Amino acid sequence: MSAPLFLVEALPTGDSVTLDGPEGHHAATVQRLRVGEELLLADGRGGTATAVVRAVGRGTLDLTVTSRGYVDADVPRLVVVQGIAKGDRGELAVQAMTEVGVDEIVPWAASRSVTQWRGERGVRARDKWVATAREAAKQARRPWLPVVAGAPDEPTARVARRIAGAGAAFVLHEEADDRLTTVELPATGEIVLVVGPEGGIAPVELDAFTAAGARPVRLGPSVLRTSTAGVAALTVLATRLGRW
Repeated sequence: MSAPLFLVEALPTGDSVTLDGPEGHHAATVQRLRVGEELLLADGRGGTATAVVRAVGRGTLDLTVTSRGYVDADVPRLVVVQGIAKGDRGELAVQAMTEVGVDEIVPWAASRSVTQWRGERGVRARDKWVATAREAAKQARRPWLPVVAGAPDEPTARVARRIAGAGAAFVLHEEADDRLTTVELPATGEIVLVVGPEGGIAPVELDAFTAAGARPVRLGPSVLRTSTAGVAALTVLATRLGRW
């Protein structure tokens, strides 16, 4: 089994460091790491350090750093505009998309979103997505932490502007003629992928996105849930881009 990964604000500059706080508690108390075991530290921005447990305290680990590394960010960046979903479906989507390699997630307040993120509720819901992405990145041993960007409920007009500046943009739509498996992909910049909510994408929204340069695509004959469509599409893109 690969060494567990823990996220830190900054990587240690010396050969010794104490892992404390929530990550130290999780490592020492929940995962019960012991002296001599190896772990990874990551700053979420590509930097990594391999360390060995030297001593275990109450919710802390004293570590000896054995090596350091840096992983370049993937190019092109994979950005998913995720329609806000009801219940925990959005969080399930964020978790799985992080595990398969999304670089950025934008919560989108689609007109057919059953759940609306407004005021403090929106801030709390967005914070849940941030926490979900963080935990999923640790589970997947990712040195880069995905960004949950935009406002808690990004409007359609702002999503359209994001699409206009992308290297390529695709809208998952069951009535599209083109398949994501065959469309041309850029070598640089961003690939923006739009995933609608449970009720789908309204015609006026689809028109706004295509006017901004997005291309409607489908994955296959099946209509997937909002919690799984982005994951399936990212899998296709990761395979085509040679990440998998």
